[in-house]
Amino acid sequence: MQKPRLSFRQIWNMSFGFMGIQFGWGLQLANMSGIYTYLGASPDAVPLLWLAGPMTGLLVQPIIGSMSDRTWNRLGRRRPYFLVGAILASVALFFMPDSSALWMAAGLLWILDASINVSMEPFRAFVADKLNVDQRTAGFVMQSFFIGIGASLANALPWLFRQYGVTGTTSSGIPLTVQYSFKIGAVVFLLAVLWTVFTTKEYPPENMEEFARMRRQTYGSATGLAKIFRIIAELLREISSAFANMPKTMKQLAIVQIFTWLGLFCMWMFFGLTTSYHVFGAANAADPRFALGQEWGGNAFAIYSIVCFAIAFLLPKLAAATSRKTVHAISLICGGLGLLSVYFIQDKWVLLVTMVGVGIAWASILSMPYAILSGALPAARMGVYMGIFNFFIVIPEIIASLFFGRVIRAIFGENSTLAPLYVVMAGGVFMLIAAVLVTLVSDVADRSVREEAVIEADKHELFTVPESVQPVPSTGLIDEE
Repeated sequence: MQKPRLSFRQIWNMSFGFMGIQFGWGLQLANMSGIYTYLGASPDAVPLLWLAGPMTGLLVQPIIGSMSDRTWNRLGRRRPYFLVGAILASVALFFMPDSSALWMAAGLLWILDASINVSMEPFRAFVADKLNVDQRTAGFVMQSFFIGIGASLANALPWLFRQYGVTGTTSSGIPLTVQYSFKIGAVVFLLAVLWTVFTTKEYPPENMEEFARMRRQTYGSATGLAKIFRIIAELLREISSAFANMPKTMKQLAIVQIFTWLGLFCMWMFFGLTTSYHVFGAANAADPRFALGQEWGGNAFAIYSIVCFAIAFLLPKLAAATSRKTVHAISLICGGLGLLSVYFIQDKWVLLVTMVGVGIAWASILSMPYAILSGALPAARMGVYMGIFNFFIVIPEIIASLFFGRVIRAIFGENSTLAPLYVVMAGGVFMLIAAVLVTLVSDVADRSVREEAVIEADKHELFTVPESVQPVPSTGLIDEE
C-alpha cells in the first residue's frame, strides 16, 4: 500500500514520544548507581543491581515486538504498547527516588526497565508502518533528534536544580535534586507518549484475512500467558535455526560487540561514582561532594548525547570516503582514549572533554556495526539475524552484572572508592580491544542493502527485531541514496 506522505508536523508528532522514553533512560543511566550507593550499596555490589536492564531487554523486546505485529484494536497496533509501557514506567520513575531500601530501588528498576522496553520496542516498527521508503530516513532522523534532546535534558536536570538553589535530601539520603528530576521525568515520559498516542493514527493491516491467518498460525486458540509461551516457542525455533547458519562476518562482529558493550557498561555503571570520588574528592556517600559529583556526571553524559547527535549524520560520508571498518575503529579508539584519560583529570570542566570521544564512539556504535552486518545477511532472514545480533549486546551486560562485583571485591576489597575509576578505565581498554578486532572483520560487500528488501524480509519474520538494549537511532545507513 502506498501511504500518504506525512508533513513535518506529523512526523514530529509520531516521534515525540521517543523524547519521553529517552528521558527515562537518561535519568536511569546517570543516577541509578548513585541511588544504590545512597541506600547503602558498596561499589562491588553495583554491577549485580544493574542486571534489570539487559535481562528485561532480552526477554521483553522480542515478545512485545511479536505481539505488536499481531495486534489490532481501537488504539491501533503499536500505540496500545506505547501507552501501557508509559503508564507503568512513569509510576516506577515517580516512586524510584522515594525508595527506602535497596530491594525497593532494585525492584522498581526491574519494573522501570521492563516498562520502558514495552514502550520503546514498537517505535521501530511504527516508522515502517507510517512512512513510505522515501520518508523513512526522515522518520529515524526525527527519532534521533528526540533521543538527543531527551537524554541531554534528563542528564543535566539534577545539576540544573542545584543551580536554582534546591538542596536537602530525602529520609533515605537521596538528594532532592534527584527526587525532583525523577518526578518530572515521570510526567515528561507519560505526556510525551500520550502526545504521540493521541495525535497519530495507525493504518489497519492491508489484508485483514492474511493478518487474521498470521494470528491464528502464531497463537492458535491460546490466550493470556499461553499466548506468550507460544511466542517464546516460535522465537526459540527460529533463533536456533539461524544460529546454525550464522554468516562469518556476523561471527566476527559478535566479538567486537561483546568488547564494545563491556566497555559501555563499565562506563554507565561507574562513571558517576568516579566523578564523585576521583574528581570531586568525596570520601563516601554521606560527603556533600558525592551528590555534586553525581550531578556533574549527569552533565558529562549530556555532553556525549549531544556529540552523538551532532556527529551521527557525518559518519556515512566519512565511511563512503574511507570505509565503515575504518570509521568504526577510529571512533572506538576515541571512546577508549576518552575513558582512559579520566585517570589524569581532576578538573570537572576538563572531565567533560572525555565525553567528546565517548560521543563519537556512541554515534558509530549505533550505526556502523549494523551497516557492516546488513551487507552480509540474506535479505529474507534480515529480521531474525538482527535480533540475534542483539544478544551480543545483552550477553556482555549480563556478564558485567553477574561477575564484575566479584572481580572488584577480589582486587580492591569491599567499599573501595578507587574501584569505580579503574572500572571506567577498564571500559576504555575494552573499547580499544574492540577497535583492533574491527580491523579483522570481513566487510563482504561494503554496500547498502535496499530498504525494500529489508521491509519485505520483515513480513516473513516471526518478530520485530530489537535494535539494542538501549534506544538506538538509525542514521539511514541502509537506505538507498
